Amino acid sequence: MSQSSHPKPTMRGLSALYVSTFLSGAWAMIIPTIPVLAREFEVSAGASAQVITGFAFGKMAGTVIGGMLLDRKGTRFGLIGSAAVASVAAFGAVFTPWFLLLVLLAFVLGATDTLGSVAREIAAIDQAPSSQRGRIISSLHGTHTIGAALCPFLGGWLTELFSYKAAFLGYAVFSVVSIFLATLVADSPGEAHGKSANGGAEGWGLAGLQKRIVGVADLYREIRPDLRSTYSSIVFATMVNQSQRIIVQSMLPLYAVSYLDLSPSQVGMLFTISGAVVFAMMIPAGFVMDRVGRKWCTVPSTAMPALTFLLIPLTTSFIQLALLIGISGVAQGLSLGSLATSTYDVVPAHVRGRLQALRRTVAELGSGLAPLIGGYMANSFNPGAPFLVYAPLLLLSATLLLFVSKETLEK
Repeated sequence: MSQSSHPKPTMRGLSALYVSTFLSGAWAMIIPTIPVLAREFEVSAGASAQVITGFAFGKMAGTVIGGMLLDRKGTRFGLIGSAAVASVAAFGAVFTPWFLLLVLLAFVLGATDTLGSVAREIAAIDQAPSSQRGRIISSLHGTHTIGAALCPFLGGWLTELFSYKAAFLGYAVFSVVSIFLATLVADSPGEAHGKSANGGAEGWGLAGLQKRIVGVADLYREIRPDLRSTYSSIVFATMVNQSQRIIVQSMLPLYAVSYLDLSPSQVGMLFTISGAVVFAMMIPAGFVMDRVGRKWCTVPSTAMPALTFLLIPLTTSFIQLALLIGISGVAQGLSLGSLATSTYDVVPAHVRGRLQALRRTVAELGSGLAPLIGGYMANSFNPGAPFLVYAPLLLLSATLLLFVSKETLEK
């Protein structure tokens, strides 16, 4: 089917995808509510951050099962289903009287966030010619970054003006809008994606899943021997990078409120600053990545947060904290796409999808554990302690990328 045979559905579908991608950043409205949740539910500061733990583990679960659902049901199922379930879960969070149930609902929101994200990527790829796919995916990520940058401020403002429930209600409303947008996107049938090399003979039952787990080692051996250490370094860097972002999302609000006495709207503004810097870095980072070298992006993306993590517990004002968050935004901007691109450089084409999924799954596992570790450290010491604990991991990751990982850009 030619690209020109259905131009109107393509333009309409892409427009709907961009708007829904922007709205998908609404999950960040929850971040400024964390200190308020501790007071409302009478839990410790560290315990309140476990809402982010639930969300992170939900994202990991969504990564594992999302491909299966999309392969079997198609992208429209993923787009509509994820938005519908997210709206119900967010509405439920508005009325739940129990904190544990709120964490469970955050888990559901995390799973739907990942499922919707993957479905949007596949739908966009199928609607665009191969010569435009890179720009389409890059611009989708940029649109999501804008949404994620603005929504913390909106969530903090709603929380300060009304209560934390207003932030969850806003999330629910955005999800409902996304349901209607999903109906405008052309479906990519499940049969068009993910057919395995053996024709799907393994199936998705318990035996098939066991074979896939055992096959992880075989996948790793598909990588050229001289590049396996590079892939391992990238996987570790992805996990550490994802973990440090979750630590910032879960612990920074606690530190800002407990030690700097910032308001929810000021906390939201910190994340808005970070998102704006990340978005501004996307084009320069792509230029450096493609013209200078991948390691010029991957190494600073972990080395710079190591420095900011050491300095965050020493801050005494909003301006100081905003400056460090801005520097972290530069690092995050360098990391967007660079680790994924380096992975594509390293892995063979016939297994790149599965090895990318493995990298993302390990990253989500690390991000799921990060709030648990951070919450324990915050309760045992103070909300600044998790930053000091994770700084050496970031430094180790930067060292591995610098000295063990190879430059994968072919010049």
